[in-house]
Amino acid sequence: MKKISILIFVIVAAVGGTALYAKLRTDEPKAPPFRTAKAKRGDLMVTVSATGTLEPEEVVDVGAQVTGRIKEMGLDPRGRTDSAFANKRIDYGSPVEEGMLLAQLDPSIYKAQYDQADASLVQAKANVLQMEAKLMQADAEWKRAQRLRALKLVSRSPTGSPTAASQLPIKGISDADFILAEANCKAADANLAAAKGTVLQMAAALELAKTNLGYTTIKSPVNGTIIDRRMNIGQTCVANLTAQSLFLIARDLRRMQIWATVNEADIGRLKVGTQVNFRVDAFPGEVFRGEVFQIRLNASMTQNVVTYIVVISADNSSLRLLPYLTANVKFEVNRRDDALLIPNAALRFQPKPEQVDPEARATVLASAAETKSNDAQDDREPNEGTVWLPKAAGEFLYPVNVHTGLTDGSFTEVIGDELADGSEVVLGETRGTAAGDVINPLGPPKFRGTPRKDKGK
Repeated sequence: MKKISILIFVIVAAVGGTALYAKLRTDEPKAPPFRTAKAKRGDLMVTVSATGTLEPEEVVDVGAQVTGRIKEMGLDPRGRTDSAFANKRIDYGSPVEEGMLLAQLDPSIYKAQYDQADASLVQAKANVLQMEAKLMQADAEWKRAQRLRALKLVSRSPTGSPTAASQLPIKGISDADFILAEANCKAADANLAAAKGTVLQMAAALELAKTNLGYTTIKSPVNGTIIDRRMNIGQTCVANLTAQSLFLIARDLRRMQIWATVNEADIGRLKVGTQVNFRVDAFPGEVFRGEVFQIRLNASMTQNVVTYIVVISADNSSLRLLPYLTANVKFEVNRRDDALLIPNAALRFQPKPEQVDPEARATVLASAAETKSNDAQDDREPNEGTVWLPKAAGEFLYPVNVHTGLTDGSFTEVIGDELADGSEVVLGETRGTAAGDVINPLGPPKFRGTPRKDKGK
């Protein structure tokens, strides 16, 4: 009997507690039925987003034009003033000066080729002297033959008879010797010309050997900073059709560029000089500035999407921006200062007929078929839009037609006097517990989310 009395008491207490909780919930103040926001003045910026990579403004690729083993590297110039770099060789991040030694290849082979070409040139010049002497000799013999050819003597007959029939002419040189002297002179002249040509050839070979010997000493062509070193001491670099890359030098890291990829739908809104804001993951809380320097015309297509490369120039006087960081870019396409702004959700909200103020309900229903959506805003000319404002009691809404201007995707500019600074506009309905939904405080709590699966199943 005692157990029955306790059970009855528990049931009565549970029923009473449920009734009391329901009464308390009924007496609680009701939450506003609509979510609202106030129109406020501020700066509006229309942007185009893109992703790019930071690049040095000018990069010089220094390579080896001859094949050889790297004998040594140049000294780091920072060692002149900083003892920490004393006797250190140039490496990643080393500043370099124009004309300083970067690397020295083993010059043994090219020095031997230079000496060989030099000796060949000396021999060719000596051969020219020899050919000049031979030409002088042949020319003298040719002149002597010409003089003998002109000599004319009248001979007498062996009997001493003075008759004309017995007289025979005497020649100073035979025809064969005359022709031979002329040919020897011309041959000597040709040999001299050939010897002089050989001198020119040997001089060119010497110049080539000298150039190749000079290529074994690799010097910096510019002032800059080494951002990549691709060879080590003792390693052999092989130069065939192209020069093998040894160092990558950024000429001036105080100026950087961003190579941003822009979709074809947005490229028409950009122009040279467009201002740019960008962020990098290395400095997440900081915004950097730049401007469009170049719009490249060689578009690329990836999965039927056409994109263009836009080059952005940015200042890096602080040297904080590093090459090849990923940049999240926003191009400032248009801007409004001190504009009256409302959230875009206010333009998208459409109330239910029973939520509209009875005085305006007939007018709203009549013009509903002619109402156009304002989801897509044109930032070049004003559009029409409708926002809903709560009445004093907050239970009904009434419409206000507004002229809209620029939008950044979150907020829209309102043009005109239809709204004032601080006007409350409706964004949507409040999500809460439905009216009359009573929750038993003694019951099990409702699980919110995805049910957890039992282990082993």
